[in-house]
Amino acid sequence: MTKTALIFHEHCELHDMGDDHPESPRRTQVIREQLIKTGLMSQLLQLRAEPASKEQVLRVHHPTYVEQLDRISPQVGLVQADPDTLIGPYTWEASYRAAGAGIQAVDGILNGEFERAFCAVRPPGHHAEPNVTMGFCFFNNVAIAAEHALKHHDLERVAIIDFDVHQCNGTIEMFQNRPEVAIFTSFQHPFYPNSHWAAEHPHIHLTPMVAYSDFRDVKEAWQAEWRPALIAHQPEMIFISAGFDAHTKDPMSQTNWQSQDFYWLTDAIVTLANELCAGRIVSVLEGGYHLAALADSAELHIRRLAEG
Repeated sequence: MTKTALIFHEHCELHDMGDDHPESPRRTQVIREQLIKTGLMSQLLQLRAEPASKEQVLRVHHPTYVEQLDRISPQVGLVQADPDTLIGPYTWEASYRAAGAGIQAVDGILNGEFERAFCAVRPPGHHAEPNVTMGFCFFNNVAIAAEHALKHHDLERVAIIDFDVHQCNGTIEMFQNRPEVAIFTSFQHPFYPNSHWAAEHPHIHLTPMVAYSDFRDVKEAWQAEWRPALIAHQPEMIFISAGFDAHTKDPMSQTNWQSQDFYWLTDAIVTLANELCAGRIVSVLEGGYHLAALADSAELHIRRLAEG
């Protein structure tokens, strides 16, 4: 059995918010190109993302929000849904497939088809709140996947680890009163989106990073807080919001992670997942806007997932 799946769909690359927009179709293309170039692609089970159903999306998003986005979806051109987030003719299908990839990963893992998955999809999701479009995000892909694991597969406890440089405000908004969903998030602070950075919930673990810091704070947080809290929580599945924009080359941040840091953190997560939940990990792409750094960092992340 191939232990790790790569879930993607070409339609996710048709969603295009303009030539000068940092969240570009090239983001997922360069990841796949890197996997082919390094030979890692041949070690992965490649799956095309199936779309989520509206009912699955509505587990975390308000019906009026989904209906409003559907209503403003254009046949041609672009419609502004948020100051930096635009909807085009292909956005809607791309959004449903990005959400569906995480669901497909959960089903495949819990049905014994593979052990881990990386969803190379876009639009990203972790800023999307129940009824708010934000930060390039429409549907909260990782929240939809986690809720599917809880509601459809009857898991009792899951964990979400978000290492994007921007804090996962949408994910926190959805699960801040749900102690069965432990959240661990590192993020530059003060920085966009400037919310939930001081949330007082024992199941939400916040690791703010000051500008120009390197990986050491997160490494220390893993050892001192994240790992012990994960062991205490005993998740039956671990979800990763995998943002690679903390990289020192990324134009959207001011932190100084190196590509190898993403391997270190992935190794720590995989090692613990093997102890706690039979290695069950669903990782979903979030940020990362320097294409070369994104390709390198994502490849190292996926390589460690594939090593088991």
